[in-house]
Amino acid sequence: MAATATGIHHRSYTSELRLRATKSEYFRLALMLVLLLVVPFVLDNYWLSVVNTICIAVIGAVGLNILVGYTGQISLGQGGFLAVGAYSSAILSDRIGLPTPLAILFAVVLTAVVGTFFGLPGLRLKGLYLAIATLASQMIIEFLIRRDYGGWLTEGAGYINVDRLEIGGFKIGGRDVFETQWYWILMVLAVLAVITGRNLFRTGLGRSFMAVRDQDIAAEAIGVNLTRAKLTAFAVSSAFVGLAGALTAHYSEVISWEKFTLDVSILYLAMIIVGGLGSIAGAVYGAIFMTLLPEFIQEAANSAESSLPFLANQLPAIQNALFGLIIICFLIFEPRGLDRIWHRMKDYIRFWPFRY
Repeated sequence: MAATATGIHHRSYTSELRLRATKSEYFRLALMLVLLLVVPFVLDNYWLSVVNTICIAVIGAVGLNILVGYTGQISLGQGGFLAVGAYSSAILSDRIGLPTPLAILFAVVLTAVVGTFFGLPGLRLKGLYLAIATLASQMIIEFLIRRDYGGWLTEGAGYINVDRLEIGGFKIGGRDVFETQWYWILMVLAVLAVITGRNLFRTGLGRSFMAVRDQDIAAEAIGVNLTRAKLTAFAVSSAFVGLAGALTAHYSEVISWEKFTLDVSILYLAMIIVGGLGSIAGAVYGAIFMTLLPEFIQEAANSAESSLPFLANQLPAIQNALFGLIIICFLIFEPRGLDRIWHRMKDYIRFWPFRY
């Protein structure tokens, strides 16, 4: 097995089913594991909180990419489904008294059920029409949370304070260790989400999702149950999103409707577009890129504040403009996103000095 290869030739089914086929791929995997292990020792609490936010975003982006990138079912209800996971987990753990892991599990299941319900229009609608239908789910969920009729959701406060995470006698510590302890939890869950998403499409279920995306009529002709495939895609995707929402609630320790608006849905959609539709790795790249971008914009604005003071007041508008510009540029110049750029870089190194 060469470190680099101009071609990969499989001589057995076992070889073909491997996730990695060259030594360089195993080396990159080992390098990534080392990087994940040293992160909490080299970053301060602020940047570690950014990394924790990225881990949560990775879980949600993987879920959305399963639905949009792999199944071809457009969804603009990500923020609403995040809210379902967050609120249900907070209420089950803090008010009803369920153990936190069990509350998160129930939140994941409930979000999957809600996502499946709102996925029913996908049995008849496609493209822009389906996007509008899922946008309705975002609006409905957000409306119910904001109105909070009877005060049953937030008890009239408009928000929910969530107790500090406690699992089997272990409780997240104070300020000095808070981010570090959460990092290990979120990093493990993000890695498991990526591995699950990657292996899902090595199964018959995952391949049926891709068949529906590529040509649903042909997929049905060869025996794929379109109803089951589409609804299962909504359920699986919503389960990932529900997990991300539940983790958001317990990590931030306070939740309100402002965290789950349409802007959040658009942000997650931007993650998978920039990272690469139909790619689990692309969901990771997109989540990292779109989470770090506001931080870099803020850093640039702070450094230029003395010479360009108007930037501080215009920062939100500049950030929104850059978001839109980046999405447009990727759609025009590299529709397959950062994942495709990474593959091109690897191909260039593998084929060098040749151009093909």
